[in-house]
Amino acid sequence: MTNTFNANSQLNWQLDSWRKLPIKQQPQYSSDLDLAKAEAQLANFPPLVSIDEIEKLKNELGAVSRGEAFLLQGGDCAESFIEFSHNNLKNYFRTIMQMTIALMYGLKKPVVKVGRIAGQYAKPRSQGDETIGDTTLPAYRGDIVNGIEFENNSRQANPQRLIDAYFYSSASLNFLRSLALGGYGNLDKVNKWNEEFSHNLNSRKHSEEVTSKINDILSFMKSCGIDYKSMPQFTTASFYTSHEALLLNYEQAFTRFSKDHQKFYDLSAHLLWIGDRTRTIGEAHVEFMRGIANPIAFKVGPSLNENDLLKLLDILNPNNEEGRITLISRMGKDQIHKILPNLVRAVKNNGNKVIWACDPMHGNTIKSSNGFKTRKFEDILSEVKSFFQIHHEIGSIAGGVHFELTGQDVTECLGGNQQISELNLSDRYHTHCDPRLNSSQSIEMAFTIAHELANSIQK
Repeated sequence: MTNTFNANSQLNWQLDSWRKLPIKQQPQYSSDLDLAKAEAQLANFPPLVSIDEIEKLKNELGAVSRGEAFLLQGGDCAESFIEFSHNNLKNYFRTIMQMTIALMYGLKKPVVKVGRIAGQYAKPRSQGDETIGDTTLPAYRGDIVNGIEFENNSRQANPQRLIDAYFYSSASLNFLRSLALGGYGNLDKVNKWNEEFSHNLNSRKHSEEVTSKINDILSFMKSCGIDYKSMPQFTTASFYTSHEALLLNYEQAFTRFSKDHQKFYDLSAHLLWIGDRTRTIGEAHVEFMRGIANPIAFKVGPSLNENDLLKLLDILNPNNEEGRITLISRMGKDQIHKILPNLVRAVKNNGNKVIWACDPMHGNTIKSSNGFKTRKFEDILSEVKSFFQIHHEIGSIAGGVHFELTGQDVTECLGGNQQISELNLSDRYHTHCDPRLNSSQSIEMAFTIAHELANSIQK
C-alpha cells in the first residue's frame, strides 16, 4: 500500500484564495458593487448551522466509512422559492424518515440522514445561454441566481437573490429541526406510515415484513415495561443539510474561524460537495473546499480517472481523516461496471479513508418521446444494485445512496409501483431542473434496496 498524503497541501490557504484562480459555472452580475453589498450583508447574518453539529456529522460519517453506519442523502435537484411551503417540507421529512426505517431494517445499522435541502438553490448548466425561437437569454442557474421565466429581467443574475436564498434556507432548516427534535419522526409513527404505504403496493411482502417485525419489537418492549415513547432514541432524529458549493462568494460569507478547533468552517450547511463540472484541480472550487473543515464530497463521474481521483483526495484530505470525504459515484447503469471498479480499487489500494455513495440519478437521465427529461425507476435501481455488487466483489464498503427526490406526488420519473408512463409525465411535472423520484417511488426504492441488502448479508 502506498500513501500519497501531503500534510503541506493545506498551507497557504486563505478565505479568499479561491478568487485568484479560474472558476467555472458562475453567473455574470451587472453590478459588482451590488454584489459586494450582498456579500457583506450575508457575512453579518447568523450562520445556518453550528460547528458542533458539523463535528457531530463528521463523527457519524466516520462510522459510515468503517461500515458501521449507512448514508442516506437526498432531496431536490434544485430547490425553488415557489415550492417552499409547510406541507412540502413536512412531506419531504416524512419521506426521508420512511426510507430510513426501511434501510435500517435491511442493513441492521444506523442511517445517517443528510438532506439536499435548505441551500440547494444553485444549479450548474451545460450551456451558459438558452435560445427559444429568435431570443437568446442567460440560462436559468437556480433561484439563488435568477428566475426560471424566459424573460429578460427574470434571467438577469440578481444579487438580492443571494439574500432571499439565505432566508428561505433559514426557515427551511428551522422547521426541519422542529420536526426532527419534536417527535414528528418517532419510530412508532414512521412505522405506521410505512404500514399505510405497504397496503398500496402491488407486492407487499417485503414492506409488510419490515413493519410487522418492528411492531413486534415495540410490543415486546412495551410488555417488558419499557416506555420507549419517552426515550429520545425512539422519538427524535438527527438530520443534517447539504448542498453543492457552487457560488463560492455565498460560501465565503458563511465561513468562520473557530478558535477552539483552530479551523475554518463553512456554516451554510453541514456538508458541502463539488459537482462533476467544477472539481478541476488547480481551480477555485477545489481550492476553497480544501480549506474548510466540514465533511465534503465530490462527484465521481465517467470523466474522472484514477490519478486525478487520488490527487483530489490528497489535496482535499491530506491527513486522511475519517468522515471527511464522500465520493459520490454517478456513472449510469450502462457504464458503472466499466468504470467504477478500477476507481474503487485505486482508492482501496492507496489506503484512503472515504465513503463511497451511489448517485444513480444523473447518469440515467433520458428524454421521453413527448419531450420530457425523465428517468426510469428500473434504471435507477439497476445502478444501485451494480454499485453494491462492485464493492462486494472488491472488498470495499458501499457506504450510501444519493437520490434526487421530493415528498410531493409528482410525475417526473417513469415506473415504480405507480407505473408512471410517458403519458403521465405531464400530469404533475413540477421540477425546476432534473426529474425527481416522488414520495412513493423513493420509499419503494428504499424497501427494495433494503430487501436486496438483507439477502446479500444473509448469504
